[in-house]
Amino acid sequence: MSPVRPTVQLVGNRHAPEHHGLRDMLTRIAQPYEWLEAGTPEAEGLLERHGAADAELPVLIDGDTLHLGVTWAALVHAWQHDAVPKRDHYDIGIIGAGPAGLSAAVYAASDGLSTLVLERDVPGGQATHTSLVENFFGFPDGISGAELARRGGRQAERFGAELMVMRGLERGLVTEGGPAALMVEGGIEITASVVLTAPGMDWRRLEVDGLDELIGRGVYYGAGRSEAAACGGEDVIVVGAGNSAGQAVLNLANAGARVTQLVRGEALGRTMSGYLVDRISQHPLIDVRLRSQVVAVHAEDGHLSAVSISGPDGAPEERPATALFICIGGQPHTGWAPDAGVQTDAAGYILTGPDLLEGGRRPAGWPLERDPLALETSVPGLFAAGDARHGSTKRVAGAVGEGAMAVALAFRRLAELGLAD
Repeated sequence: MSPVRPTVQLVGNRHAPEHHGLRDMLTRIAQPYEWLEAGTPEAEGLLERHGAADAELPVLIDGDTLHLGVTWAALVHAWQHDAVPKRDHYDIGIIGAGPAGLSAAVYAASDGLSTLVLERDVPGGQATHTSLVENFFGFPDGISGAELARRGGRQAERFGAELMVMRGLERGLVTEGGPAALMVEGGIEITASVVLTAPGMDWRRLEVDGLDELIGRGVYYGAGRSEAAACGGEDVIVVGAGNSAGQAVLNLANAGARVTQLVRGEALGRTMSGYLVDRISQHPLIDVRLRSQVVAVHAEDGHLSAVSISGPDGAPEERPATALFICIGGQPHTGWAPDAGVQTDAAGYILTGPDLLEGGRRPAGWPLERDPLALETSVPGLFAAGDARHGSTKRVAGAVGEGAMAVALAFRRLAELGLAD
């Protein structure tokens, strides 16, 4: 992961989904930038000074380098984030670069294992949408999820781990008693003696008519960190009652937005940390609506203008809103698991260790004369950690701990294979 660039400026249209996507990605990799809305005197003056007055938008200016009509894929290539694996074989292959995967990469590489990390998105996973992680050990003033991921990625690379950004796994085949063959996006095949899967979560969708058409045009999944500064003085709505929703509500309100938070349950404190509940209850710009949900969205000129809310009395109420942020958690990214022979629970979370035992018996087809290790899946040598694992705590610190623990268990498997002392 390259160091931050100090001079990035971005010109585009706030309500253009592609422009929002680029802005959001920059925010999620903790790359500072100055946003200028197209058509404003500041934006026009900047483009004229760089000879790009009629250039296709969005325009990203990186020092003396101009990227015209830039896409995220083009920027990844220009910034040389699309590297390919340097080896044909690794001691450990890590699928997913969220907090669990990055933690595992740090510990594996620092302990001398050749380490490859594959990430289909950007490092950090859903944590990069979090404006501030305040209850993570060692950061008394808090740290953004994006900055934590950037530091973790650079730390792993410093120890020699290879981090593949925007390059996930096309398919994988774990061979019994041997290395795993992994087909990496781009038609690259590598093998790994052990594998850790930390695939994280996919956003749970909100089923409301017309909502999908407004994604990037006022409707956003996640905390909308890239949007907060532009929402000052506006009416916005946040759906959700977890910590990520709580941080989003506070971030938006502190930027001057008038925030309505919709909670389906009877109380805010059931799924949110107490310190967030206290701050939300005391903030004059936050209105918490319990037993409430979105039932309709309304658009004007192609972007969100209002939201209809159903409350405890059941009567819909239409409220103006320039932005709707959906923070209702996710579902595990484990659709690949059945084809790989990996057992999951009914909700799709990966079963590991003792959870694989039924009446003290090992899972069907288990080939070894021992029980599965604590974070080992139903496939020997394939471990799981983080939010997609059954029984995980769904906290950054928990994921980091599981990543470290998975490496210790991976050494046990390597020793079993005669590949470690």
